[in-house]
Amino acid sequence: MPNYTGIKRIADADKRKRIVRGIKALRAGLASGPHPLPAKSANDTLLMASWNIREFDQGSKAGFRDEEAYYYLAEVIDHFDIVAIQEVRKSLYPLQNLKRLLGSWWDFLVTDVTLGRSGNSERMAFLYDRRKVDFTGLAAELLLEDAMPVNQDVPQMARSPYIAGFRAGWAYFTLATVHIYYGKGVAVDPRRLGEITALASTIAKHAPDFSSAAVYAPDSKPARDNLLLLGDFNIFNRADVTMEALTAAGFKVPEPLQTVPGSNVDKNKHYDQIAYYKLLKGMRPTGKAGVFDVFEHVYREDQASEYDAERVEKPGRSFRDWRTYRMSDHLPMWVEFAIDDSEAYLDGLAG
Repeated sequence: MPNYTGIKRIADADKRKRIVRGIKALRAGLASGPHPLPAKSANDTLLMASWNIREFDQGSKAGFRDEEAYYYLAEVIDHFDIVAIQEVRKSLYPLQNLKRLLGSWWDFLVTDVTLGRSGNSERMAFLYDRRKVDFTGLAAELLLEDAMPVNQDVPQMARSPYIAGFRAGWAYFTLATVHIYYGKGVAVDPRRLGEITALASTIAKHAPDFSSAAVYAPDSKPARDNLLLLGDFNIFNRADVTMEALTAAGFKVPEPLQTVPGSNVDKNKHYDQIAYYKLLKGMRPTGKAGVFDVFEHVYREDQASEYDAERVEKPGRSFRDWRTYRMSDHLPMWVEFAIDDSEAYLDGLAG
């Protein structure tokens, strides 16, 4: 459970009660609904998530995120073992504050700021629970070896993908998290398609170089471990060519994620994805996955009047829009993997 001792120091009794109700509502919501989140296990499973947290900085267009929002963010993240986070901005306070709330057994890895107008001064990060997940030492930002296929004047992606290696149970896995260029609000923006195509083909070509397992076996021939790509791809529909660019390169979306709702607030766009490259070893999808709608439980539309005083600095902004700067305009996407391969190992020993 996150550290909630600070709640008792909130002077506004109504706000204090609302935060407690919100935390309890999130817990109940995560455990129920069409895609209930299973409880974290000690050794058998890994709960992996991806979440684009809108303008995750010390301040935002809607004002500073206050303690209420951080308690809600921490409550959701605490239900997972590892989370890839996109849209972290210059200030590291948000990640540091989340780590403080989540507990000393949580840690994070974060990139430097991506410079340039299209980079939007963003970072990418991994938050992980060290009671389950070990960082293997591999961490790098990916640079393309060739110019973008659709625009030779754009040599690299708008935001550098972040690659890091981890181990949990019997599974070694390398994660590459991305925030793909959005561009025009159409299903197929040329630069967006170019980024996804270049990213998928580059990672597929150099897959053995991203091996976490090699860290633990330096004298053996490098072999690819589990390689997963996750983050905000800004894919509108699973049938679009932007999605086909991923699958054509050999990436597969776990079957239980192929039927979940969209990850935007209206659940009609499939911006966020989690996919693995070709085959998995030492880990396999359990069949449990989903997208969690935080706004069914906190910052609900029927609560809009409760936040009138906090929204006074931004007159004219709708409550539906304002609340996305407190939580996000994306919903967290998650999938569960089985990571206990002991039976297969014992069978192998028996010949």
